[in-house]
Amino acid sequence: MNDILPIVLSILVALVVIGGLIPVLLKTRRNVTRYPGTRDANDPEIRPGGGTAVADREGTIEGKAPEGADLEELDTTTVPDNAAGLETIRVETPLPVAGRLARLRERLARSNNVMGKGLLALLSSDRIDESVWDEVEETLLLADLGTEPTMQLVDALRERVKVLGTRTPEHVKTMLREELIKLVDPTMDRSLNVQRHADKPAVMMVVGVNGVGKTTTVGKLARVLVAEDKDVLLGAADTFRAAAAEQLATWGQRVGVPTVKSDIDGADPASVAYEAVKAGIEQEVDVVMIDTAGRLQNKVGLMDELGKVKRVVEKLAEVDEVLLVLDATTGQNGLNQARVFSEVVNITGIVLTKLDGTAKGGIVVAIQKTLGVPVKLIGLGEGADDLAPFDTEGFVDALLN
Repeated sequence: MNDILPIVLSILVALVVIGGLIPVLLKTRRNVTRYPGTRDANDPEIRPGGGTAVADREGTIEGKAPEGADLEELDTTTVPDNAAGLETIRVETPLPVAGRLARLRERLARSNNVMGKGLLALLSSDRIDESVWDEVEETLLLADLGTEPTMQLVDALRERVKVLGTRTPEHVKTMLREELIKLVDPTMDRSLNVQRHADKPAVMMVVGVNGVGKTTTVGKLARVLVAEDKDVLLGAADTFRAAAAEQLATWGQRVGVPTVKSDIDGADPASVAYEAVKAGIEQEVDVVMIDTAGRLQNKVGLMDELGKVKRVVEKLAEVDEVLLVLDATTGQNGLNQARVFSEVVNITGIVLTKLDGTAKGGIVVAIQKTLGVPVKLIGLGEGADDLAPFDTEGFVDALLN
């Protein structure tokens, strides 16, 4: 009997220890971490009970057509918090909107945008005759304001100068500011349609020609949306440009959002976009942003393909926002691009990049008049904070200062 007692006590102690460890082990298993690197179509799955499972990174999955089956099963492992070997990545956050707007206004005022300065000089002349009005008209046309808006502004200025009678610099600046604000049109709705629907995410497509900064714009905008507490997912539907998907995934990693992409070069972009929206629905994100390949507006086949991307996505969810990214330095060619893209995918907003590198601030007015679509965002550089909502009065003030 005395020999059995120590054994029984040992068993009881072991059971007590094991019982105390069980809750800790269960908590550790439940407490999973988001993988800080790129999470794409070949990578994680979000489990119904919450938590991110990190997939076997050996496999690749080609984008599938909408009629195809779901993404193939991936071997996954649960990664606990502070797991060894995972790099801690600091998620970037943008400056507040007011700070970004002030920064952009300052950069635009320092740029070589001479439209406002030229007009102020002309209208402050001692004597305003027909030759001065001809110069005013020429200045506006060279600034890519467009013929109709130019005549509208000149007629309004003529009338006000005639009635005003005096042309002190202060009066001229006030008059010019008021007329330019009317022309840029502060009544246009410049808000982004990124509100989640009851059962589906908002879907945004970003389109444009090669080299205008679409992928960078997607990354910068995702950064802003994440800072506004929106759950974002990126779709890398630019499957033709070398490393485009990796560039987008890098932006996703920087701002802490997953990227759906294909590991197959030249994969069907419509399929990748479809899988991105499908993943966004399954993961209940707020916004799915789809980056598309740059294409020339005079290439019919490529433009048709862009239309296909939108149609395929709409099998799953409505496309709420189609942003056309334009390089402000391209002037009238940008207008031609805008017309063609709007016919194919129904543009809802414009992003003007490189606005600090041009003297043609009038392109804002010309594009809005041509499409009836507002400029919603402007970019004045390559920095992560060099993208901000377009502000009518701030833009005009920057031109005149």
